[in-house]
Amino acid sequence: MQAEIITIGDEILIGQIVDTNSAYIGKALNTIGVSVYQITSIQDEKSHILKAIAEAEANADIIIITGGLGPTKDDITKHTIAEYFNDTLVRDDAVLKNIEWLWETYIKKPLQQVNKDQALIPSKSVALMNTVGSAPGMWIEKDNKVFISMPGVPFEMKKLMEDEVLPKLKTKYKRPYILHKTLLTYGLGESVLAERISDWEDNLPDYIKLAYLPNLGKVRLRISAKGFNEEAIKAEVERQIETVLPLIKDVFVGYEDSNQTLEALIGAELVKQNLSLAAAESCTGGKIAETFTAKAGASAFFKGGVVTYATQSKIDVLNVPETLIKEHSVVSAEVAEAMAKNVRLLYKSDFGIATTGNAGPEKGDSDAEVGTVFIALATKKGVISHKFELGNHRVKVINKAVNKALETLQKEIFKN
Repeated sequence: MQAEIITIGDEILIGQIVDTNSAYIGKALNTIGVSVYQITSIQDEKSHILKAIAEAEANADIIIITGGLGPTKDDITKHTIAEYFNDTLVRDDAVLKNIEWLWETYIKKPLQQVNKDQALIPSKSVALMNTVGSAPGMWIEKDNKVFISMPGVPFEMKKLMEDEVLPKLKTKYKRPYILHKTLLTYGLGESVLAERISDWEDNLPDYIKLAYLPNLGKVRLRISAKGFNEEAIKAEVERQIETVLPLIKDVFVGYEDSNQTLEALIGAELVKQNLSLAAAESCTGGKIAETFTAKAGASAFFKGGVVTYATQSKIDVLNVPETLIKEHSVVSAEVAEAMAKNVRLLYKSDFGIATTGNAGPEKGDSDAEVGTVFIALATKKGVISHKFELGNHRVKVINKAVNKALETLQKEIFKN
């Protein structure tokens, strides 16, 4: 069972908006056992739409189209779909009543003809009632294939998917069960990780696939399985995970689908041990603090942080001795350790994490090479620091430094 997604709109092609609709639809279809064959983004132009629908019909069982259903002249999807099926547009009274209700309840202005015309749909289609917008979705069947058109407005599309599209697809088709489990690893490169689990990967059953998803010091391992026996699929995936975990136990931190990110695991462990954390950041510019505070509840363990970006602020805010900076450089283990110790004292926390480095593109206040980062962690027992060479791409250096800081924290916190 395969689907193809077609997104319509020049705003996607010129980069004015990001196509989040396809990501949502693909994930939603996977939950009911439908695999996405292809995603295509095209102009809001008749010949392009006709060509894309024809190609999708040849490829897939389910064709889902989003965009181009507004009231203005440049929204031509509905008319083009009618042409593709050699059909005409007819007024759907239920859709018109919904539009009239929306205008009476929320818009409170006279209903224009262009808005009434949104109740026109191809006669061969079934209207999918859009309860949060004026443009209806449309469902057309041909040769046991389904063509679905929905508005491009994300919250309208999502509502239609949940209320109309997914229930109707589950009723129409017998679908396989699809399971994805994603393991999170930190601190080991993709090639080294692949070599370590090579024998295990080679012996996976044909219906189970492994994908490596690397990103700046961390690699996600996505295990995907498909079949019609749901219980057997679940059991075998769990068995395979139990087999591979001993091979990666030193770098495995949790599962993506259960929100077990490294920062979430660190936060949960700090709460469990009734411990607290503070951060002093230079080259990472507050991203460590942002990583922890992005989710609610971080105040239970995260006391606060300071971004002492300029050299003088390290002296003024964190009381790093100026003589220490002159002797060792602002990018040094000694300065990182002083920052970590002093931020822990400043916030009266159990742990103090600190970063100082040269993310580039210029060297700044230090002669350290671009990509040099020192990370220090202070506890009541003392302070440790590590030096890293993280490349010469500024954004990558910063994000890698954040990940290395999380690794440092995880190793220290979980050994207690």
